[in-house]
Amino acid sequence: MNYKLKVTIPVVVCGGAVLAYYLIRRKAAAMVDAGTLEKLEAGFSKLQASDSKSLLKKYLTKEVFESLKNKKTSFGSTLLDCIQSGVENLDSGVGIYAPDAESYSVFAELFDPIIEDYHTGFKSTDKHPPKNWGDVESLGNLDPAGEFVVSTRVRCGRSMEGYPFNPCLTEAQYKEMEEKVSTTLSGLEGELKGTFYPLTGMSKETQQQLIDDHFLFKEGDRFLQAANACRFWPSGRGIYHNENKTFLVWCNEEDHLRLISMQMGGDLKQVYKRLVTAVNDIEKRVPFSHHDRLGFLTFCPTNLGTTVRASVHIKLPKLAADKAKLEEVASKYHLQVRGTRGEHTEAEGGVYDISNKRRMGLTEYDAVKEMHDGIVELIKLEKSL
Repeated sequence: MNYKLKVTIPVVVCGGAVLAYYLIRRKAAAMVDAGTLEKLEAGFSKLQASDSKSLLKKYLTKEVFESLKNKKTSFGSTLLDCIQSGVENLDSGVGIYAPDAESYSVFAELFDPIIEDYHTGFKSTDKHPPKNWGDVESLGNLDPAGEFVVSTRVRCGRSMEGYPFNPCLTEAQYKEMEEKVSTTLSGLEGELKGTFYPLTGMSKETQQQLIDDHFLFKEGDRFLQAANACRFWPSGRGIYHNENKTFLVWCNEEDHLRLISMQMGGDLKQVYKRLVTAVNDIEKRVPFSHHDRLGFLTFCPTNLGTTVRASVHIKLPKLAADKAKLEEVASKYHLQVRGTRGEHTEAEGGVYDISNKRRMGLTEYDAVKEMHDGIVELIKLEKSL
């Protein structure tokens, strides 16, 4: 991959500048090397011959493949960078990542239909609504008696403006970003005040404590590894948490930033309010990548838009006796069911991780409200069985 080709152009509204921009983009979109093309052809053949159920296989038709295989972004990213994880892991659900923000435009012929499919009907002509956290006070406790909900968590992802995503970052950029994030977070006050722990040079004691708290993220799973999201590990990676351990920031895990608010029990209002306060505060200090049509930009297209994932760890023994039935009911409310430790894991002790599935085409508040309403219905159903 050509990492040197990075072009920053001020937006000037005049003919010459537009032409220059167009020519540079043309140059950036020029020749994909023979080795990459060979890998692309082999990857496409492997995908077509497989019985993969991924959205990548569904939408990477021969026609789309031929149209995109010679394209490059100005960061040097090719179609191979987008699809290699899905080609290597044929059991992927989605199978595609964006190596940089520009990929969503350059490879739109592939990204747009996948986005529309995953985000239930968000068409290429649709526009994600402006950010709106809504009335924070209007959300209550999902399970005041504490019978079903073990814990509640709301997170969002953010990408820092001016940097590509993981596969294109240099080691120097990783370190620079970590420094910016660490400095920014050290300015948080009140309930959000805490400590930043870089993964590089972390003591065994700190590491063990963070593992015990389930805070420490590991080097990416095979899906992220194959997408080249784990280069220069652990450079530039770090974890921040407040004193109460109810607010957490992951720096350069899958996205540049993951902001997480969580606590035991079902008090969604408190969890959501904490996240909103934190995001609003951090946003004043760090500019985030935002796309006029797609909302906030992330490495994986499933997180675009609001990037918000509101989830609970919940025990529903009667409903869960029939996993297929649980998933069917959950999908009716646009909810996604995962194992206890998240994606690609099993439920431990009958505890499921259930969250909103939709993140695009609706506001932040609506995404969280969708989870709220769905969980309330699932609890009602569990009680009636």
